[in-house]
Amino acid sequence: MKTAHINVTVATLWTGPDSPRDLDQEAIEYPVQIEKWLNGMSPEERKQLLDDNKIQSQVLYGETVYVLEEKDGWSHVLVPSQASKKNEAGYPGWIPSVQLTDVSEEDAEREPDQLLAMVTAEFADLKNENGEQLLPLVYTTILPVLDEGERIEVHTPHGSGFLKPDDVELYRGQKEQRSGLGLATEGERFIDLLYLWGGMTPYGYDCSGFSYSIHKANGYIIPRDASDQAAAGVKVKKEDVQPGDLLFFAYEEGKGRLHHVGIYHGDGKMIHSPTPGKRIMIQEIKGSFYEKEWCETRRYWKK
Repeated sequence: MKTAHINVTVATLWTGPDSPRDLDQEAIEYPVQIEKWLNGMSPEERKQLLDDNKIQSQVLYGETVYVLEEKDGWSHVLVPSQASKKNEAGYPGWIPSVQLTDVSEEDAEREPDQLLAMVTAEFADLKNENGEQLLPLVYTTILPVLDEGERIEVHTPHGSGFLKPDDVELYRGQKEQRSGLGLATEGERFIDLLYLWGGMTPYGYDCSGFSYSIHKANGYIIPRDASDQAAAGVKVKKEDVQPGDLLFFAYEEGKGRLHHVGIYHGDGKMIHSPTPGKRIMIQEIKGSFYEKEWCETRRYWKK
């Protein structure tokens, strides 16, 4: 099993090599053209990503994946940073091989005290030594730090790169874990962002990608999918819900299949990425169809 790093801003994790349509070309190229890809899709074509189960998730620049097999320019991979019941070693899916850079297993390992830079801006320019853009990075991208100064020098799949200090947060080992209220308010910056099935970036989130990324930004790594998120963490009674807790919803008035997750915002409201065609919003739970479907509450944050 080979080890590789993502070498594009964001790689989409496809269900299979035959999943992309002709209109998805910009998402499977090197370099990717995510904005052009998304802007070129109609609402119906965006919804098809969900309805036809074309996408599983997305993976950010510099993240490690394990390559299980390669076939016709595609790599079958596991994403260890995204826990899933689908595979205990990481989230499974397919990525175009051109979007991967092979690394040794030793190079992929990070020392426990390694200084890391997490992108906290929605978008940040990764530049070379001459100040020329290598590629844009997105929120919660994490890269090892080589040097601090007027610019933050980081190790990347393209070699050495540089980021503005204002665009990142530096930490060693465990990132600072913020309170539940911090989780609840962090997501406000993405209000009105259009839903994207499988989305894990400020180009678009799905419901569990949104909750995963907000937790990651605040120092918590949780499972990738809503069903897995609902099975972990600390179980909380409805009457004890606090800002930052995750709320889960199921069909058949909470008795059927789980289908959605949101972050409790306080005062009977949640912030969430609802469904294709809709945008991230803060929504009153009472009086909505979510009120009867609310089936589980979980807490990952610590006081």
